[in-house]
Amino acid sequence: MFLLYHSRLIRCVHGYEPWIGINNSCSSSLIHLTHLFLDKLLTCFNLDLFLCSDVSYQWFLCIENPHWGWSVWVFLLVFNFIYIVKPLPLSPLEALSSTPVGGAGERQALELRVRVVEEENRALRRELSRPPRSPSAQLPSNNHRGNQSRTHSEEGTGDNESQKAVTVGNSSDCVRHPVVDKCETIHVAIVCAGYNASRDVVTLVKSVLFHRRNPLHFHFITDSIAQQILSSLFHTWMVPAVRVDFYDADELKSEVSWIPNKHYSGIYGLMKLVLTKTLPSDLQRVIVLDTDITFATDIAELWAVFHKFKVLGLVENQSDWYLGNLWKNHRPWPALGRGFNTGVILLLLDRLRKLRWEQMWRLTAERELMSMLSTSLADQDIFNAVIKQNPFLVHQLPCFWNVQLSDHTRSEKCYKDVSDLKVIHWNSPKKLRVKNKHVEFFRNLYLTFLEYDGNLLRRELFGCPSEADHNSENLQKTLSELDEDDPCYEFRRERFTVHRTHLYFLHYEYKPSSDNTDVTLVAQLSMDRLQMLEAICKHWEGPISLALYLSDAEAQQFLRYAQGSEVLMSRGNVGYHIVYKEGQFYPVNLLRNVAMRHVNTPYMFLSDIDFLPMYSLYEYLRKSVVQLDMANTKKALVVPAFETLRYRLSYPKSKAELLSQLDMGTLFTFRYHVWTKGHAPTNFAKWRTATTPYRVQWEADFEPYVMVRRDSPEYDRRFVGFGWNKVAHIMELDAQEYEFVVLPNAFMIHMPHAPSFDITKFRSNKQYRVCLKTLKEEFQQNMSRRYGFAALKYMTAENNS
Repeated sequence: MFLLYHSRLIRCVHGYEPWIGINNSCSSSLIHLTHLFLDKLLTCFNLDLFLCSDVSYQWFLCIENPHWGWSVWVFLLVFNFIYIVKPLPLSPLEALSSTPVGGAGERQALELRVRVVEEENRALRRELSRPPRSPSAQLPSNNHRGNQSRTHSEEGTGDNESQKAVTVGNSSDCVRHPVVDKCETIHVAIVCAGYNASRDVVTLVKSVLFHRRNPLHFHFITDSIAQQILSSLFHTWMVPAVRVDFYDADELKSEVSWIPNKHYSGIYGLMKLVLTKTLPSDLQRVIVLDTDITFATDIAELWAVFHKFKVLGLVENQSDWYLGNLWKNHRPWPALGRGFNTGVILLLLDRLRKLRWEQMWRLTAERELMSMLSTSLADQDIFNAVIKQNPFLVHQLPCFWNVQLSDHTRSEKCYKDVSDLKVIHWNSPKKLRVKNKHVEFFRNLYLTFLEYDGNLLRRELFGCPSEADHNSENLQKTLSELDEDDPCYEFRRERFTVHRTHLYFLHYEYKPSSDNTDVTLVAQLSMDRLQMLEAICKHWEGPISLALYLSDAEAQQFLRYAQGSEVLMSRGNVGYHIVYKEGQFYPVNLLRNVAMRHVNTPYMFLSDIDFLPMYSLYEYLRKSVVQLDMANTKKALVVPAFETLRYRLSYPKSKAELLSQLDMGTLFTFRYHVWTKGHAPTNFAKWRTATTPYRVQWEADFEPYVMVRRDSPEYDRRFVGFGWNKVAHIMELDAQEYEFVVLPNAFMIHMPHAPSFDITKFRSNKQYRVCLKTLKEEFQQNMSRRYGFAALKYMTAENNS
């Protein structure tokens, strides 16, 4: 019989592994029944188990459930069958020992003490038989189905059929209780550095957000590039119940830079080793993920596994790497069996800190590097070497929590049906091009989240209080003040719409010039203007800042287009900033502002994507910066605009050649036949013979293309779609007393294209034109309030409509 014993005198000792001492009278069937009893008890009630000792070194099992608030001590005495303990060291620096127990005298003393507390133990038995009192113990149906029949088969890769048989028999009649509260925050740590990793991690985040039902707290260990990109992305994404913190990876480099690493992840592939030091000291547990992970289930299911172990959880490595038989003279780092993959890690940070993890991994790494010289798999090699020395540290997670897709893995043995999988890990340099019989399924799953509309993930978590987001609250307050019955409500609302923005979607490199004259071309575009990119890059060799208005799926089309273009891939000084589609209007001025904010040069040339600048314009503008003393004066340098109706144009190489084509009717002054006022003040007649820059005055509806200093005012966001978006900006430049100076030897040419959707709406929709006129009048009133008497001319100027 089993005797339950409860006493405050008992002290708990962690890190012990039970083994069995048996005398001649102990039968194997009794031993088997003992195992079944303990397994049933722990499985059915989600209990934790560790070994304990009282002051007289009598040994017990400590059964603990933190959600119920009590503990049960099991004295392991079954007739002449006694459990003893064998110690495992907590670290290489600490070795614990214990004294085996036995003898009739000690047993009699314990039996006497058991009888004294028999009544108390009966009460504890009754408590064990009752369901938990907490409302959170009600199990969702999907969790119950997902956790059945996996008590033992969670270990390893599923090769052991006898384990599966035991599993089915032991789990079918137990009701599993959840260990993750509805509103419990799940912490996720990710190391992310550079442009490509910042793009890849978005797919991981989407897959987590899609399935999640709990608040999330992301901890990103990033370089300055990734922090800029991801902080902007999450700020504009505005996903409820999601918190993001950043930790400077550059400050951590000194912690791991002494470790030679051959892995393509570089120094950042070693950052997971220092998470106990990097993450907040009060953070007790965290899920650590690689950026090439895709979730196919709620991350709370993985978070729930924390209750099963004491230090860290890992999935077995699914390749033969650590067995050392992949090729001749293959010599991997030491590992326990097949080793463990660190793409998904469950870390109990408080336990690791108590075990002096920092000292543990450093000592191991120093010792192994004396013979291995460098790591091949970055942090994974060191994790495995530490586990080899300290097997008690690791709890082996079921392989479906990290299905590793590379050409030499055994991942296919870890599942029977792809619908059972929970986490896909594209851990091969080939990524989506790996060999696997289900690779099409895995690829489609990945592409689903890759192209999934991230705006749909802005859903609230009902029933969970969330931290106050002042930006979101202010936005909601502003929107609530708008009159929904206003015929121009949609126009006004667009001004306050927060568009999710991914800065530097592709790799970007820029080295500042020493003379402070550098100029960035600024433009915006949508998918239907993509073909202009290569031509502009051929005409403008300087830096470019582009804002692209795309859906998630279109962003991936753009990525494939850019990566397949030799012209675009040869240019590192082009910043591509994705502004994701939302709403019914094209936010033209928002796009311009996004591109302007990320100009890294002192000056910027404000252009449009449909214009090709003359071949030498970049150098010409830089020279004009010095000649016209742009650094000390407020000037807007006007680049005269022309247009052609021909899709194939022999682009003029000089002003003389352009004038010749102008005379022949191949070229025209821009919009002379439909919108003369827009560029009339440029005075094209004077420009034909001008040899020096000349000043022009502002006139109503003037909208030239200009070069200005980077600190010039932004565009007004109330103007969306077609109409008055550039006019309002030029008006504000004039109000701030900018001089408009026309450059005599500069020009740009507008290339023909199909009319945009917005200009079609403007021409066909009367209400559109009425609202645009209303917005113009409101803008002029705002100008008069901001600039006073000097702005009266804008109110009285003729033909502003």
